[in-house]
Amino acid sequence: MPKVTPQYMEARRAQILDAARRCFLRDGFHSTSMQDLFAESGLSAGAVYRHFASKEEMITAIAEENMREVVTMVHSVATDRSSSSVGAMMADVFEMVKTKTVEQNVAGLAVLAWSESLRNPALARQFNDLLARMRADLAEVVREHQDSGTFPREATAEAIAATLMCALPGYLLQLAIGGAKDVEGVPEALRALWPDAAAS
Repeated sequence: MPKVTPQYMEARRAQILDAARRCFLRDGFHSTSMQDLFAESGLSAGAVYRHFASKEEMITAIAEENMREVVTMVHSVATDRSSSSVGAMMADVFEMVKTKTVEQNVAGLAVLAWSESLRNPALARQFNDLLARMRADLAEVVREHQDSGTFPREATAEAIAATLMCALPGYLLQLAIGGAKDVEGVPEALRALWPDAAAS
């Protein structure tokens, strides 16, 4: 019997999750059956169960992966663009989210995952941990701007970061429901609201 490599196993897992994403976006988490997932993936029940014991495990895996991807985007932009304006940094994140939504419907999956976290305490805890990391990254950027005098000190860096984060779910929700036309011009508006110090 040929040896099963880690690469093969990872490819099969990705194949299952890609099929699950399509099913969940089409029919919702709870209207999708395991039989639907077997058919969509083109794999046998045994092959699917080898990677995931239940549909709930797939939901959690997709939700965590989706949220982690957004956190990684924020971290990448915050690290690479900490010297630029907060508006430019947020605009970059929003543009990346829009691109990922075109490719993988990140926005639609995010909305589904948020609703699932209301009934899944373990998923909610994962989200809280990931959101804390995102707030910390943004707070560091805000703190640098406060130190340079380009951002107000009347509120803490943490509070400002939490406030900035409130914009992202609204952007994702509009993308998920109305599509790109509903958020057209938002990145440009962010850059205008919080311009570089040299431009203000």
